[in-house]
Amino acid sequence: MEQGKNIKGKLKNTFIGKARDLTDRSVFNRISLVAFFAWVGLGSDPLSSSCYGPEEIMRNLTGHGNLGIFVAILTVITIFVISTSYRQIINLFPHGGGGYIVASKLISPTIGMISGSALLIDYMLTITLSVSSGADAFFSFLPPEWHGYKLLFSFFILLLLIVLNMRGVKESVMLLTPIFIAFILTHAILIGYSIFTHLGEAPEIVKNTGAEMSSTISQLGVFGTIFLILKAYSMGAGTYTGIEAVSNGIPNLREPKVKTAQKAMILLSVSLAIAAFGLIISYYLFHVQISPTKTLNAVLVETATAGWNHYIGKGFVFLTLLSEASLLFVAAQTGFLDGPRVMANMAQDNWFPRKFTHLSDRLVSQNGILIMGGAAFILLYFSKGSVSWLVILYSINVFITFTLSQFGMVRHWIMVRKEEKKWFWKMLINGIGLIMTTFILFTVLIIKFEEGGWVTIVITGVLSVVAVIIKRHYNFVRKEIIEIQKKIKQVIPDIISVMKFRMKKTNFGSFDIITNRTVVLLVNGYGGLGLYSLFKTLNDFNGTYNNIVFVEVGVMDSIKFKGFDKIDKLKENIEIDMKKYIYIAEQLGLHGDSYYAIGTDIVEEIDKLIPVITAKYPNPVFVGGQLLFEGNAFFNKLLHNYTIFAVQRNLYKHGITTIVIPIPMQISELMETLPKEYK
Repeated sequence: MEQGKNIKGKLKNTFIGKARDLTDRSVFNRISLVAFFAWVGLGSDPLSSSCYGPEEIMRNLTGHGNLGIFVAILTVITIFVISTSYRQIINLFPHGGGGYIVASKLISPTIGMISGSALLIDYMLTITLSVSSGADAFFSFLPPEWHGYKLLFSFFILLLLIVLNMRGVKESVMLLTPIFIAFILTHAILIGYSIFTHLGEAPEIVKNTGAEMSSTISQLGVFGTIFLILKAYSMGAGTYTGIEAVSNGIPNLREPKVKTAQKAMILLSVSLAIAAFGLIISYYLFHVQISPTKTLNAVLVETATAGWNHYIGKGFVFLTLLSEASLLFVAAQTGFLDGPRVMANMAQDNWFPRKFTHLSDRLVSQNGILIMGGAAFILLYFSKGSVSWLVILYSINVFITFTLSQFGMVRHWIMVRKEEKKWFWKMLINGIGLIMTTFILFTVLIIKFEEGGWVTIVITGVLSVVAVIIKRHYNFVRKEIIEIQKKIKQVIPDIISVMKFRMKKTNFGSFDIITNRTVVLLVNGYGGLGLYSLFKTLNDFNGTYNNIVFVEVGVMDSIKFKGFDKIDKLKENIEIDMKKYIYIAEQLGLHGDSYYAIGTDIVEEIDKLIPVITAKYPNPVFVGGQLLFEGNAFFNKLLHNYTIFAVQRNLYKHGITTIVIPIPMQISELMETLPKEYK
């Protein structure tokens, strides 16, 4: 058994990495991102959207490519409006202000839940779409007969990204940074070459564009032309996705977080605007046409390099498309970085299972990463990697979140107008953003509803219903626990009085730690559940134990994991809890002691404490309480941890007895389990 554990540990260390040390005060700096790496990790999603967003624009302008100039201008304006509005959100929510938190705080918790559900689906689609688009770009320069392996290749890349993210945020970002830089350089050269080589033809291009514009208006009419421009503008909505990633990912950034986030947002918006505008203009200048087997960017780069030296041209085409494909894979990082964060925030507010707040020993949201990756596998399988279909689902959900966030900000500025001098101009920015995002949302939803737009609405709706069911369950449990805490604390004086009377009848002898029997009580904070376990143990084993050791593990989850001062505060709270328990033990005439640990896994931390405890207290008996939940066992297991049973299994391997005390949820049943004189 020990050998199997060692092999498992070696494999884990090889692929995932060794556990991080929470006592190392430099750990937070070593895993956080500076502005540049935040641009790489969080900006790769919006920047990579230039690989398919502008293509969707041109696809909807077939036969009227000249209108692409107007759409390009609208696109740049939209990028800067949305990014500026999110910079305001960053200032207002310095600890992280994604669509879920903004809508929850500024509109209502329920609206926030809907926004969060939409955002989660969006991040799952971010991963799926990025991997699918990357595979398309990669296979654009491979023979057509190889295309049958594209889906299998996508699955392999997705698995690789899951493993990278399980290792840690910074490791995954730094490893992929060369790909990001290669994309920036190759596409800057491509756009620059496209524009500068046509500067000498500028007068003729302007003349031809004017003639084409007149021809378009004569064919479609003024309103028809405007409609086509706005339709193409809306269908290119995928271009703006990912702009919110920086405000969502603030907890992953280096201090000062707000300043770092603002720098990253500027880098993101400028690079995206240049890429989107430059590619649309380049399409028009080279008159590239949609190809059924290649991406539009592949057609563009092949056309642009047609007159180059054969080897240089082929090399540049290969490098550009490879960097494009690779960046699209990197873009999936946004889903893996921000998706688990949204899950953790929603779990903290009881919309999702609380286990999504847990961190692995690598200090990453392992459960969230696995859920995001698993969902992407399912979406990839059912969509068969169809980028055009995924873009529809993707655009709708992200604009639900955009719209709710902008509405929340507009509402906020109106409410604080008496305290905020510049409220009108700030509201104006968010107001313009609200109009733009609402227009795009409804346009895409209406036009693409029958083509698959309804799917994302149904999925988001189902997820929202599940969140409501989970919230109701947690609210019920919380209400019952509060009642238990209240009732137990009320009877503490009576219980101590009764127990003191009983202790006088019991001859313990001297307090010899070695010869006296010891019970180790596992607690989770000072409260009704821990006190109930204490009194129930002493009552059921009256006179058996006179050494009582209290053990608590402070769990560092993704909500608390915000700096070393949080660890210090957690330690301080645990020490206070321990003193309270020891005081009660001493009041009862018992010898009290305590141990605690800080970590991400309760079972592992208790395992580390076992040698320390048993060295001082030989042959102890461990005791822990477990709430009794009614209803579906699978549902309860999903929502609650049942940690004591995992501890029991681990202690069994050490030959240590563990007693699990069942704690009834109903206060009437719980009080019945205590002796009558306690009531």
